Amino acid sequence: MTPVLAGTGLTRSYGVTPALRGVDITVGEGEIVAITGPSGCGKSTLLHCLSGIMPVDQGQVLFRGEDIAGWSEARRSTLRRTRFGILFQFGQLVPELTAAENVALPLLLAGARRRAAHTAALNWLDRFGVADQAGRRPGEMSGGQQQRCALARAMVTAPAVLFADEPTGALDVRTGEQVLTEIVQVARAERMAVVLITHETQIAAYADREVMLRDGVVDPTGLGLGSVR
Repeated sequence: MTPVLAGTGLTRSYGVTPALRGVDITVGEGEIVAITGPSGCGKSTLLHCLSGIMPVDQGQVLFRGEDIAGWSEARRSTLRRTRFGILFQFGQLVPELTAAENVALPLLLAGARRRAAHTAALNWLDRFGVADQAGRRPGEMSGGQQQRCALARAMVTAPAVLFADEPTGALDVRTGEQVLTEIVQVARAERMAVVLITHETQIAAYADREVMLRDGVVDPTGLGLGSVR
């Protein structure tokens, strides 16, 4: 399987506290990889480094063979708006915007025409069963509806990689399973790679492969014990 994303020798510290200590990871085209481990083991830090949100201290982050670790923040930001999709635990929708406006926002920032962006937003909202929420603001929607809108926003640019950081953590079990099923269906249909952060084994079961972290390194035993202090 051809890697679309790879991290080699990734290190990252917060002051004197190491969060990542030489992590190697690859994600294939269309592959769903779950990064697991207990709270504080470096999962979210790894996602932030792989997605270019946070620079690494050392190592390479290769997207389609090109090292983005040395890119400027502006260039990494453009990459996140165009080729990466990011789904956070609490969605992080803009509260002042409607669902359709939230979903259209990445396209507008990339220079798309307003009508085309709005049409694409409605299509993705419909795909995730929340087209009827298009004119509502986040505060007028349930948690599951908000997360589906956030997923539509992450998908509207047809990203090569979707980064999902505890995407069901704020949802009940049934709604969480529905959102994960939708992520898997889109990933299969679009040949999209997914990096899924979770500490729950039942969530990791949706992935093709699981990578466990322990104290900022990949746990070769698969036990995933320990945490970064």
